[in-house]
Amino acid sequence: MNFKKLITLLLIFISFSVNAQLELTTESKISILTIGPGTSLNDAFGHNAIRIKDPVYKFDIVFDYGRYDFETENFYLKFAQGKLDYQMSQYKFETFFGYYQYQNRSVKEQVLNLSSDQKTAFYKLLKENIKPENKTYPYDFFYNNCATKIKDGIETTLDYQVVYNPAPSFKQFSFRNLIRSDLNQNSWGSLGIDIALGSKIDQIASVEEHMFLPKYLHQLLENSRLKTDDSKLVTASKTLSPSDAITKSDFFSSPLFILGILALIMLFITYNDYKNNTRSKWLDVSLFAITGCIGVFLLLLWFATDHQTTAYNYNLLWACALNLLFLPSIRKSRLNNRGLSYLKFLVVLLSLMGLHWITGVQSFAIGLIPLLIAISVRYLFLIHHFKAAIRI
Repeated sequence: MNFKKLITLLLIFISFSVNAQLELTTESKISILTIGPGTSLNDAFGHNAIRIKDPVYKFDIVFDYGRYDFETENFYLKFAQGKLDYQMSQYKFETFFGYYQYQNRSVKEQVLNLSSDQKTAFYKLLKENIKPENKTYPYDFFYNNCATKIKDGIETTLDYQVVYNPAPSFKQFSFRNLIRSDLNQNSWGSLGIDIALGSKIDQIASVEEHMFLPKYLHQLLENSRLKTDDSKLVTASKTLSPSDAITKSDFFSSPLFILGILALIMLFITYNDYKNNTRSKWLDVSLFAITGCIGVFLLLLWFATDHQTTAYNYNLLWACALNLLFLPSIRKSRLNNRGLSYLKFLVVLLSLMGLHWITGVQSFAIGLIPLLIAISVRYLFLIHHFKAAIRI
């Protein structure tokens, strides 16, 4: 073995030894990275990570709580059930930073006001969390994600001596409106979220609960102070990489347009049926089958998964699972009084949905509005049609 190889191995050994000691120098810095939103739904809310840089030991690394393993057994089933574990990962800063630069996403950095002991304590916490036996955790979009894990780590390190002081312009929102702030409401992603998640996310979030979103973690850390000496938690804040990405939305492929066209078709067919005293059974069978299947799916999300936010979902007022049981009846040319009562019951449910919307119990997707109008008109037509059939 030549001298150069010996020196190289010695340096590597020293580097690993230093890392194992977990003692950061006074020159080290710990900062929070906030990555701006991307173009797809899964990265539309941004991301957070922790950067630790120690120029003396010459390392610059990033700890990231936002990874998951696609190789997980029954990945999609666990994701749907709310049982998918997320993982903590570690990267070289240049690798991490380069990835988000390539995606043209903004990267902001906030250096934390920590003593040498606190930096080391935070580093030890992260190294403990990233051990194979600790690196996975039960993910929850609102309460246990890449942003909340960082908030928890900061508070643990500082012995819960952090005071979050919102800016004067800060306003509290419901969880649903916080999600909507990062999404185009007239998008398929927003439509899916508004249908799948129940009224629990229409509650107003506390100031700290806003920090499940990366941008609010950044915003609230910026004005945070320490109880011990009233000093600022963030000593320096800068943008490492701006983003010039422009998100384009095509109205003609949006839910409001597509579902609006479907609603107009339904209204046109209903008008012709009324005018000609006929009934398009295929439309009614399709309507009851589709709304019934959606209702069953929403019930499964409520009762058959671990998702807390899919409970108490009043989308069931228009997507009634009982419609599947009514399919044999709606295929008939006549209905008895019990069948008519069920149709009237569906109209009452739609009225209750409107009441829930107006009173703020649950907010619904704007893309559903034209479809809900068409469904209401169709139900009223069916009541009129079957009543007339009974009189004949």
